[in-house]
Amino acid sequence: MPGPLDGVKVVELGQWVAGPSTAAVLADWGADVVKVEPPSGDPARDFFRFMGGEVNINVPFELDNRSKRSIAVELSRPEGRELVIELLLQADALVTNFRIGALERLGLAYDQLAERCPQLVYCALTGYGVDGPERDRAAYDVGAFWSRAGIAGLLTPPGGEPPFQRGAFGDHSIAVALAGGISAALVARQKSGRGQLVSTSLLRWGAWCIAFDLQLQLRVGRPVSAMTHEAMGNPLMNWFADRDGRRFWLIGLDSERHWPDLARAVGHPEWIDDPRFVDVLARRDNCELLNRLLDEAFATRTRDDWAKVLDAEGMWWSPIQDVEEVIADPQLWANGGFVEVEEPSGAAAMMVASPIDFRDTPQGPRATAPELGADTDDVLAELGRTPDEIAALRADGIVA
Repeated sequence: MPGPLDGVKVVELGQWVAGPSTAAVLADWGADVVKVEPPSGDPARDFFRFMGGEVNINVPFELDNRSKRSIAVELSRPEGRELVIELLLQADALVTNFRIGALERLGLAYDQLAERCPQLVYCALTGYGVDGPERDRAAYDVGAFWSRAGIAGLLTPPGGEPPFQRGAFGDHSIAVALAGGISAALVARQKSGRGQLVSTSLLRWGAWCIAFDLQLQLRVGRPVSAMTHEAMGNPLMNWFADRDGRRFWLIGLDSERHWPDLARAVGHPEWIDDPRFVDVLARRDNCELLNRLLDEAFATRTRDDWAKVLDAEGMWWSPIQDVEEVIADPQLWANGGFVEVEEPSGAAAMMVASPIDFRDTPQGPRATAPELGADTDDVLAELGRTPDEIAALRADGIVA
């Protein structure tokens, strides 16, 4: 059954991850996505080489470019740019994470296309925004999202070092949000008959992700200091380790509700009415002591043992899993966290599923990532080019 965006045509002018992963989500949802690449290809095709990897499969590129069609076009040539505009005239949406200045030099910026392609939902994903003095500043998500937006700073413990971001953390999360923004603009087009500019930046997205902290600073003028295990003011929202060093997180945000459950679970019901821990303020004032006592209690059993005890007392918690444990998690499998995608050879490639499901219009990747320019001839034929015309464009270096 086709996905909810079946029949929607999307053109991607993307590279690396943020733009391509947004288009990949749209493709998962059923859209026909044409990826426009230079004859040298999206630089992400060499992802593993840049990182010194020795795996034959380019896993990051495969993930972010599945279910698309690839056309290789020389955008430095006027004829190549005109081919892209022909595609946009037939498209519903454009997804690009090129810098605004580069798009303007190519004649492919929103203001340059709006009148010629009035139906187009134009999605501009940038590092720092479409306006302002730094709109063309170079950025990956580790720069704009992780570092400048304040996330790394908030996660740095006092006297500690900033944590390293996991690969494409900001890129993949912003992709789902932006796919929703594009879909909303398509709904608005049904009423107005016109497309519009949809934009966001990795900087804005990072700020939204830590909006609790930023809003506190805006409204109260005081930030929340970085939390540490020892000084966590609500010990019921802290991680602990079992006797084997396996960690888990207590998630008793409503500490008044969960404090009796936890006290009973660790075998100290007398703590419930202990003046040092009797309410949220007392536990905050004595958090270092309570965290230490809980450390000692949890170090007496295995995490599996604690799972039974905590569940029996109704105490909310979650294991801190490594990658192998996540991949083996039956709950993730039961809810479609992974999906098989057919490779050209007919073999099945197991991949991480995009995170939104539609019950009445099931969605998912339809194919693995295309080879560079694999669909150039088919896409140009859809634009009305004959085989001889396509051969002439290729001989002239306009397409590959």
